[in-house]
Amino acid sequence: MTAPRAGRPGAGRGATVSEFPTTLEAAAHARALGLSIVMGAPNLLRGGSQSGNVSLRTLLEADLCDVLSSDYIPRSPLDAAFAIGFDASLPQDLARAISMVTEAPARLAGLADRGRIAPGLRADLVQVRRSGAHNHVVAVWREGRRVY
Repeated sequence: MTAPRAGRPGAGRGATVSEFPTTLEAAAHARALGLSIVMGAPNLLRGGSQSGNVSLRTLLEADLCDVLSSDYIPRSPLDAAFAIGFDASLPQDLARAISMVTEAPARLAGLADRGRIAPGLRADLVQVRRSGAHNHVVAVWREGRRVY
């Protein structure tokens, strides 16, 4: 394995994703290079980065996040997507926020058969019921078969 050479950012070597940029400037640079930007959903739910890096809210306000990951809290993408979608101060509506945990990650992973509801796709679905500000998973289907 060779060491990375100075002046050759990941995008110059074929990278397509910027995971957890640490500053607004880094995220803006990643976007300028055409990279998709992934951030941890707990960052939003906790009110910011636990390590002092840029907050997901700041990146959302600048429209510099494409995918929400669970990081260390498995249910956080679901909760963050609804929090984003119902926050009128953010530019993402609910449909776009949900796509940040469905279609966008599937596309990044090259999984063209899932991530959205359309004829011929896998039919992986999650039914969510909202009670106040809380999300409750009611049912789950994988490949069209109910598994929960």
